[in-house]
Amino acid sequence: MHLSYAQNPRRQVSLMDLKEVFRFVAPRVREAAVKTSDQLNRLGIRHALAGGLAVGAHGCIRATADVQFLVGEEAFEHQGLLVAFKAGVFIEVDGVRIDYLSPTSLGPQLEEVLDHPPMNEGFAVVPIEVLIYMKLVAKRRRDMVDVIELVKAGAGVKHVREYLREYAVELVPCFEELVNEALVE
Repeated sequence: MHLSYAQNPRRQVSLMDLKEVFRFVAPRVREAAVKTSDQLNRLGIRHALAGGLAVGAHGCIRATADVQFLVGEEAFEHQGLLVAFKAGVFIEVDGVRIDYLSPTSLGPQLEEVLDHPPMNEGFAVVPIEVLIYMKLVAKRRRDMVDVIELVKAGAGVKHVREYLREYAVELVPCFEELVNEALVE
């Protein structure tokens, strides 16, 4: 049996399980995710969980203090050069920060993810290859560790590699380094 950072047994990443993630994270983080998703649905904003909750859903449960969503452009209002959130979009729920990621800034291919995202426990969740792409674009150490852990948990390396070759070939060398690091741990 393999253990993750949280010392929880790992499972194959192809089997998303938000129920386990929500049992592990602080109740206020879970509630913030639920309330925000409900509000985004009411506002007609396409969205999918990203960040630490999505990492957990894909097999590497870990603590997180915020909630991240990939959202469609309908979440934003454009006024000349100014961009603001649409009225009613939460930026914090009960002290939990809500972060939004835009396909415009991450790549146009992410728009289609929002049209048909995989679902788990009533939540749309970004697919594993998109999550890894987003982590590689962010380039923070925490994100690189998440990629390593997802690979160790069984992320489809070949599928991720194909996705990166199609949409961000410049990220392939970084991904290969992280795959190699995961294989030697």
